[in-house]
Amino acid sequence: MTAQGEVAVVRWPGRLPSAECDPAGLLAAYHLRTEAEKGMAVADVNELPARYRAEVSDPRTAFADDVVLLAINGGTAVGCLVMTGPADGCSEVKRLWTDPAARGRGIASTLLGVALEHAAETGVSTVRLSVWHWRTGAIALYERLGFAVTESWDERDQLVCMRRAV
Repeated sequence: MTAQGEVAVVRWPGRLPSAECDPAGLLAAYHLRTEAEKGMAVADVNELPARYRAEVSDPRTAFADDVVLLAINGGTAVGCLVMTGPADGCSEVKRLWTDPAARGRGIASTLLGVALEHAAETGVSTVRLSVWHWRTGAIALYERLGFAVTESWDERDQLVCMRRAV
């Protein structure tokens, strides 16, 4: 566990202080916001594409081979990040999300820092991620942390692919 002021970053699942220390709510908010930003707003989780619904309804199964980090504040999860298991020396950051009420406190930076430490400890040489081009604040954060835009590995339009050596 890593602490920053009153926020702690923990690996999930694990021994967490309360039921509110679960990524499902954060994942739901992430996916609902993303679909709205893509112009495909849905009213609730039940209308999300099946693969996203599965992440929200059963994150333990959806991310069984991945590392899930949660930022905890006052017994409640306020941020999350998923890092895929390594493949060919590379892991991918996914689902980085901070509750809008908790933004501006360095939570996303802290989650990314812990993820990069984990990558280094497990022998990963490169971490990659993709981000929608309209999320300029996220792109700026990634660049500050050493990620650089690279050739796309994803066929979806409007994604910016980035990579960083560990």
